[in-house]
Amino acid sequence: MCYFVYILYSKSTDVYYKGQTSDLEDRIRRHNNKQEKATRNGVPWDLIRYFKKSTRSEALTLERKLKNLSRKRLIRFIEHHSEDVAGPDDT
Repeated sequence: MCYFVYILYSKSTDVYYKGQTSDLEDRIRRHNNKQEKATRNGVPWDLIRYFKKSTRSEALTLERKLKNLSRKRLIRFIEHHSEDVAGPDDT
């Protein structure tokens, strides 16, 4: 099983949301159907970037790093990783 760390963006609230899951498609659907309390107010959410990890531990580590970035550093991170496809070892 693989895990995904993802970054969503809400244009209506101008907010980025970072999370991790083993089922990316279902998780985004849940965010956009207002089934997740933390993202209920930002619908619709757009998937900005995702990273595939081979273990949940790796996904949680990257998610924690992303959540600790300032907005400015998160945007730089997204821009830096927007030209390539991230693999299991990319962070």
